[in-house]
This record gives sequence, C-alpha cells and structure tokens, in this order.
Amino acid sequence: MSLLPIFLKLDGRPGLLVGAGTVALEKIGSLLKTGVKLRVVAPRVRAEVRQLAIDGRLELVEREFRPSDLDGNLIVIAATDVPEVNATVYREAVARGIACNSVDDVPNCDFYFGSVVSRGELQIAISTAGESPAVAQRLRREIDEQLPQELGPWLTQLGELRREVLASQPRGEERRLLLHELAQREICDSALCRTRQLARTGRDPARTGAGRVALVGAGPGDPELLTVKALRRIETADVVLHDDLVPAAILALAPAGAATVNVGKRCGLKSITQEEINALMVEHARAGRSVVRLKSGDPLLFGRAAEEMRALDEADVAYEIVPGVSAAFAAAAALGCSLTDRDWASHVVVSTGHHAQSHNKEALPAVESGTRVVYMPGRDLALLAAEWLAEGLPDDLPCAVVSRAAQPDQQVVLTTLSELSQAPAAAAPSLLLAGWALRKLDGGSRRMPAADAYPSWTSPTE
Repeated sequence: MSLLPIFLKLDGRPGLLVGAGTVALEKIGSLLKTGVKLRVVAPRVRAEVRQLAIDGRLELVEREFRPSDLDGNLIVIAATDVPEVNATVYREAVARGIACNSVDDVPNCDFYFGSVVSRGELQIAISTAGESPAVAQRLRREIDEQLPQELGPWLTQLGELRREVLASQPRGEERRLLLHELAQREICDSALCRTRQLARTGRDPARTGAGRVALVGAGPGDPELLTVKALRRIETADVVLHDDLVPAAILALAPAGAATVNVGKRCGLKSITQEEINALMVEHARAGRSVVRLKSGDPLLFGRAAEEMRALDEADVAYEIVPGVSAAFAAAAALGCSLTDRDWASHVVVSTGHHAQSHNKEALPAVESGTRVVYMPGRDLALLAAEWLAEGLPDDLPCAVVSRAAQPDQQVVLTTLSELSQAPAAAAPSLLLAGWALRKLDGGSRRMPAADAYPSWTSPTE
C-alpha cells in the first residue's frame, strides 16, 4: 500500500494522547514541537508528564479512557501498554473519522511517525510503513551526519528572499527560474550580497545579462555518481544538449520545461555536426538561457571539449566546466582493482581505440609499468590485440572489457591479451583495461551488477 507523505499543520489544533508511560512520553516530545493543543488521558502518569501539565504544556486527565474523549480532536495517538485499550481507541476513532496512530501496532494505524532529520524549517521524514523502524532510524542518522548545521539559518534567509520575489515579480517562467537560481546560492547579510541583489532585480550584478554554458560530466550513467554541482546545473537548466549515451535516468533530472536535445553520435553515424552543436550552444546562451552541454563521463576526456571551449571563447559566451566521474574509474571500480599499483603500475595511459593502434607514433612508456585504458575500443578487438603483441606486450597480460560500467546491466569480461580477439562484442559504452594491476582478478566472463543493484549495508538487528 502506498502512503501519502504529508506535513500536517497542528499548531493550536486539538489532539489526544491516550497513555502517559514511557512510550507516550516519547510521542509527547514530538507532538509538543508542533504547537498542538494536546490532551493526555491515562490512569497512571509518569512524573515527567505530570510536570509538563503543571507547566501548562498540555492538559492531563488522570482516569481510564472513554470514547467521548475522542470528540473534537484532529488526531489521536494510542500509546498505552494494554493492547486491548489501544485497539478500542483505534476502533472508536475510525468510527468518528479521526486519524489514529496506535504505537507499534501497524494494523491499527492510519498514519505513522517518521524518523525526522531537522535543520530549522527543513524537515526530512523517513518512513518504512511500520516494516522496520530500526532501518528508518539508521537512515535518519546517516542523513543527519551529511547535512550541514547551517542549512536551517540559510533556509530561513532563502524563505525571506522567496517571499520578496513572489511579492515583486509577476508569475511566469522567468520567476520560476529565478527562484531555482536563488536556491543554489549562498546568502550573506551584506546589503551588497549578490544573491539579495538578484532577488530584488532579477539580475546577477556579476553577469552581463547573457546566458551561460556549463560543460557537464554525466559520469558513467549512474545518477548517484553525478557530482553535486552537476546535479544542480542539470536541475536548473533551460536547455540540455546531451550525448547519445547519457541515460534517461539522468535526463529525467532536468526541469519539466527544459528543452532536451540529443546531439550525440553513435558508431560513427553523425546526425549533427560539431559545428552545429557549437552554434546551438552559442545561440541559446545569447538568448539568455542556461545551457548544459551534458557529456558521458568527464567532459575533458574524449568529449571534444577543446573544440567547444574554443567556439564559446570566440563567441564571447561565458562558460564553466563541471567535471564528471570518468568511465575509466567506474570500470576499475566494477573490476574491484586499482588502476595504479606500487609494484606493478606506476602510470596510466589513456587513449581511444583509434589511437591505441600502431599508427600513433608517439613513444609509449615501458609495458611492464603501466595500465592501459582504451575508450571506445570498438567491437572487433583482434587488430588492437595484434598491434599490442607486435609492440612486445606479453600474451598473458591481463585484460578486461567493461561494458556500461556502474549501470544496472553492467558486464565484465576478463581475459588475456592472447585471448582478447575472442572476447564477445560488448554493448556501448565500453572500455578496455590492460595491465599487471589486473593480475589478481579471476578469469572468465561474468555479469557484475552496479552498486545500486544490491544493498551496500546490512539491515540492523532490531
């Protein structure tokens, strides 16, 4: 059953808690933070609950529960140590159309208390629908450790700026984009704060008014391997010009109103020229749009970034580079090996399948001391294997072909240089790795799922 995650305003509204023991005391702490007008009914009361009543934090009625206690309440929590009483409270609440939570009694719950991470007005609530509160608590701790403490005050300032924008700017796409831009920025108290000036005028004083381009690395395809900056640029883009190999899961992160254009090339087939891609970037930027040129892996590795930066410089268009996780690193992670090794691999040689063959006249380092990474090696590896053997590489040199690294359908083929020509054709994108750093890997062909295909931690013991 799917639950609707909502945040309910309880300030000043009536709520009933049946029970005043240890379990009830835990719920009281959460409830009083909301400003709910809380009434507690119980025949036996912990001293802490009685003190809260003395302090005027809640109303206390020391007697057995009566069905009439439910009347007029917005929510009800049954937290006694008597299951029959909790069941009665739930049954009577349902009859009156009042939402009820019976603590640790999943069948008798209309809603659940989530594990909450708070930073001021920011709240992240986690629910497992009662399946495992221990898992929810663990996730809460992990999220809490990652969120900066200053997030709460920043959100308060952002809320003030948002209200200024809503009051001063007309509804429309421009206002929506402005609010998204503000949500990516730091805010200071100075009257000269660029973010505050942007909220007041809709223009960044550090910009000329034109749009800009971000050359963004999409990584190997797993959305969780995007950098934080890459995610922010994609989520606030007006236009996304993407490679053909960028998966749909990453493209789906772009705003609903963003123009998403495939400008990729596959297997040598060009549906668009590089000059046309350059023209699109310049055209959209000059129209004042935020353009993301989204490339597989890292934009500075075989992504024609040099040509695109040159075109943007010549057009006097502002741009930035957002690095991505290179497919080489994802492939090494898939293999479970290091590209470098203190004893076996002191350097890494990176090339494409075209330049890995012998017509590249540049001298290569000693074959014994490096790991070779070949992007886009092609489907037929026989020629490349023959060239490397002719160079003097040993026939038992470990090799690995990694296809769609870090994606759910990732595949790995482990072999040697002498057998490389027999390796099955790999689905794009694929990489070839070769070197003694791979020597400890088991031979053979196998499918290895990406990291998100299975849990990275074990469920806690309840």
